[in-house]
Amino acid sequence: MRVYLDNCCFNRPYDDQSYVSISLETQAKLHIQDLIRNGQLEMSSSYMLVYENGQNPYEMRRNAITEFIEKNTTVYVSDARLEEVSKQAHEIMKTGVKYKDACHVVCAIMSDCKYFLTTDRRLLKYQTDKLKMMNPLDFIRELEV
Repeated sequence: MRVYLDNCCFNRPYDDQSYVSISLETQAKLHIQDLIRNGQLEMSSSYMLVYENGQNPYEMRRNAITEFIEKNTTVYVSDARLEEVSKQAHEIMKTGVKYKDACHVVCAIMSDCKYFLTTDRRLLKYQTDKLKMMNPLDFIRELEV
């Protein structure tokens, strides 16, 4: 099963863990990373994920995320598909989704992901029949059923 984690998801462990919901999402996200490392899940990534992570001002965080992406990506959507991604992203944007987020969704769809994982509550309002939009905690709950 292939999943796509967006930039918000990758950065969840660096958020304020004093909130129970954030702490639980962090634990779920770290468990998902273990499943990816162990080959129980496949991960897709994209030029947009690499770009957004590259904008992270915290070098340690940026490097840790880059290393995980480089070591564990099964399918990569490159910027060679930028025009196609952008065209489809603009359609998604008509629903209120921001451009970068729409690009992530398109890249996940292009790489045949079954799940798109994010902690962005606004983005989770977008739904499509092409993949399941979920936060990491709900994804873990679904896996355990």
